[in-house]
Amino acid sequence: MELEERKLKILQAVIDDYIRTAEPVGSRTIAKKYGIGISSATIRNEMSDLEEMGYLEQPHTSAGRVPSDKAYRLYVDKLMKATMPSKEQIRAIKEYYEKRLEEIEKVIIQTAKVLSDLTNYTSLVLSPQLSKVLIKKIQLAAIDKGLALVVIVTSAGILKDSIIKIPETVGPGDLEKISNMLTEKLQGRTIMDSGSLLSQVMENEFAVHRELVQRIVREIKKSVLDSKYKDVYLWGATNIFNFPEYHDIVKAKTFLSILEEKPLLFDLMMRGIESDISITIGEENKIKEIKDCSIITATYKINDKTIGTIGIIGPTRMPYSNIVSVIEYVEKKLSDVLTEMSK
Repeated sequence: MELEERKLKILQAVIDDYIRTAEPVGSRTIAKKYGIGISSATIRNEMSDLEEMGYLEQPHTSAGRVPSDKAYRLYVDKLMKATMPSKEQIRAIKEYYEKRLEEIEKVIIQTAKVLSDLTNYTSLVLSPQLSKVLIKKIQLAAIDKGLALVVIVTSAGILKDSIIKIPETVGPGDLEKISNMLTEKLQGRTIMDSGSLLSQVMENEFAVHRELVQRIVREIKKSVLDSKYKDVYLWGATNIFNFPEYHDIVKAKTFLSILEEKPLLFDLMMRGIESDISITIGEENKIKEIKDCSIITATYKINDKTIGTIGIIGPTRMPYSNIVSVIEYVEKKLSDVLTEMSK
């Protein structure tokens, strides 16, 4: 059911005021502060209608109203206006990335810090996922009798290495040929594509080394799977205590306990990897302990290839428009920095 314009204006005023004050909003407040041009009594009737429709809630009988998750969803989808970060925020973001950062991990940590510092919420950054990045080169080198080092260079500039056992009959020349073959067949492909691609060519090429090549591919995939839960960085966990919604210590501790669950955080961040911007509000969260939180994420890229997500988590009462603008600006800077590093 479409809301008429007057109800939309009142709903937006309630949301704006509650985001700013964290106090239930009454009809007199709307009449005095927002210049809607109708009486307090009319506003009160409209707010009653909005409550019946599920957009407003009344925490206490004599209190004003607060927005519901349904109201925030309508606000985000239809009422929220696109904005730019403030000049101060833009300057701060640029300063963070002007620092000399030569390692991807340091860039990711810096990104988590700037997001938390500028929004005052808890930030989450999913570092580049090797399952998403492209292979540039694979190099094998003998390091001892029966042992070889496998080095993978990706489009994200990430190096992964593993030590594998090789037959003693395999010499440096064989390793070089296998390196060249793997690079030729897998260059520009994702790591997770490697197995199916190689199975097609091993029947005719390097069939004698089929077992060795399969072992190499297994090691490559294992390095991806073993590291995925370690790749979520967060900053500003205790920022949650700054919000009145979390002055309840039990509630705050429950929130902090979720931040210690790396597999959960990984899943949360991966859910947004298919969308440029993802906003999950309150009850839309599948984890019951954060059903009064919102999570906003954005994807970042290397050479236009989506490889990770950044975002914030905090109470549903948040200034969505400004938070989205900051996250989008940080994402663009992060993508530019990582793309430049990959060269």
